[in-house]
Amino acid sequence: MKPGSVVKPVMAIGPRAAAALVLASTVGLMAFAWPLLVEPGAELAQGTDAPLVFAVLLLLVVGVVVAEVGEGGLDAKALAMLGVLSALGAALRPLGAGTAGVETVFFLIVLGGRVFGPGFGFVQGAVTLFASALLTGGVGPWLPFQMLGAAWVGLGAGLLPPARGRFEIVLLSGWAWVSSLLYGLALNLTFWPFTIGAATQLSFVPGDPLLENLHRFILFTAATSLGWDVGRAVTTTILIVLVGPAVLAALRRAARRAAFDAPIRFDADTGGPARSRGK
Repeated sequence: MKPGSVVKPVMAIGPRAAAALVLASTVGLMAFAWPLLVEPGAELAQGTDAPLVFAVLLLLVVGVVVAEVGEGGLDAKALAMLGVLSALGAALRPLGAGTAGVETVFFLIVLGGRVFGPGFGFVQGAVTLFASALLTGGVGPWLPFQMLGAAWVGLGAGLLPPARGRFEIVLLSGWAWVSSLLYGLALNLTFWPFTIGAATQLSFVPGDPLLENLHRFILFTAATSLGWDVGRAVTTTILIVLVGPAVLAALRRAARRAAFDAPIRFDADTGGPARSRGK
């Protein structure tokens, strides 16, 4: 493979994996947006069990998708790369989380998804947030939502159009900015109805028209977490600009040397499997 060529995805998304990703994203959107979709008379709208119910559902869905995506494309080398990137992301997260919205983990998810493909990016995002939660004691009903949100960040990076050089960095920086803000919005939706009670102008009101609740939610986000979301976007963008080219080059060099996409052939002399490498 020539140094300037585009690296093929480590895990090509087959029809079954693509269907699983679409299903997970659909269920995930419903789980995140339940305050805007639930009927006013439903128990979920009146109680506080909705995050727990959807967290269990999301955890099952994400597990199925990870298994489905990895079934045909996650060999030992790809698994090793996934482990390294996820471990690095989990170790980086405590360095920035909790300080003015500074997040040091999302840039690596974006770069991993970009180099190794959308399937790898989805799994990397989910596994990274899961590992970091175990490392920092951040396990709770919010974790499945965080895992799916980060999985979408990696998935989106892998689906970006082909580009190299400065334009690629600009493209990745734009996705980092947009995905960081959307991640914050999505996570806010999961706990907004229970955060400030029901007696304010920013509160969730079961049964109110969609646009009115959406308007209150936007005001709630602007008043409570927009600064943190912008901090995440700025941090991720700066890291991609500063270290993105070097990390992309290192990941692509590792992918070339590992020959993830090399077909398996059998050695005529030994009868054992051998990797076929192109010149």
